[in-house]
Amino acid sequence: MRRLTAALSAAAFAAFAVCGPAAQGIAHAAEGWPSKPIRFVVPYPAGGPLDQVARALAEKMREPLGQPVVVENRAGAGGNIGADAVAKAPADGHAILMGAVATHAINPALYPKMPYDANRDFSPITRVASVPNVLVMQPEAADRLGIRSVRDLVSYARANPGKLNFASGGNGSAGHLAGELLKASARISMVHIPYPGATPAQLGLMAGQTDLMFDNLASAAGQIRANRLRAFAVTTAVRNPGFPDLPTMAESGLPGFDVNTWFGVFAPAGTPAAVIGRLHGEIVRALGQPDVRERLARLGAEAAPMTPADFGTFVRAEQAKYAQVVKVSGARID
Repeated sequence: MRRLTAALSAAAFAAFAVCGPAAQGIAHAAEGWPSKPIRFVVPYPAGGPLDQVARALAEKMREPLGQPVVVENRAGAGGNIGADAVAKAPADGHAILMGAVATHAINPALYPKMPYDANRDFSPITRVASVPNVLVMQPEAADRLGIRSVRDLVSYARANPGKLNFASGGNGSAGHLAGELLKASARISMVHIPYPGATPAQLGLMAGQTDLMFDNLASAAGQIRANRLRAFAVTTAVRNPGFPDLPTMAESGLPGFDVNTWFGVFAPAGTPAAVIGRLHGEIVRALGQPDVRERLARLGAEAAPMTPADFGTFVRAEQAKYAQVVKVSGARID
């Protein structure tokens, strides 16, 4: 079964890669590109998941492209500063962005004024990966309240409206919006407690300051395995291979619940289609490399490439989903 799974996975990645006559056509159309180093902008600080993955991809892309791919961290404004830098860069294929659910789906609904248009100003290349969030509680609190599953949590919240609170890394964060989606989907009342970042929120939860949290699986995994946090469900539509016994929120009685921290690569709008095709092929090829997939797995992420067209459709669907969640939550950032 493992061999079959590996073979199917390799075939799936190969299907995304540009090959044969199509590859020859793209190579001819993109002749002369790249003519200088490629800036790979990460709109978040160095060391985070997006930065780590961008650096892994950059290293794999350098040799086949014949030019350095230089990762540039431009953090600030929830990712908007770095994204805007690429949106306004020349559309010649020498600047690309590691965008994310925040820069292209959440922020357009969260910020009353955006420096860029997430659709008009970018050409999608491919989704790179997705990282689930996970619903966690501090074990002693869960035992005290008799909560052993998502269904128990919903039952308790309905019987005790407003008594539960949930932590997040701040207003408009993925954890905040996941909590608001739970409230709306389950028709329950909980109090939101924003912290100045996901790490302080996690520490506050473990200290008993709050009742529950939708944490990023990459940061929560160690605490879950050490029994300092108790996990009830992942927020994605399918289970996570690293925690195969952990159900999804949909399996736990909330059909359609699907929230994940995805990220993918964009170029400025107007970048030649041949260049987009070459970048797509090289990124997908890199994502199929065992060491890159291993790095993703350590982050709790799964490679999830898409064609440029499918990625654009996916981003627009995510925008519609989060626009509704932001509206229900009332979250705004001025």
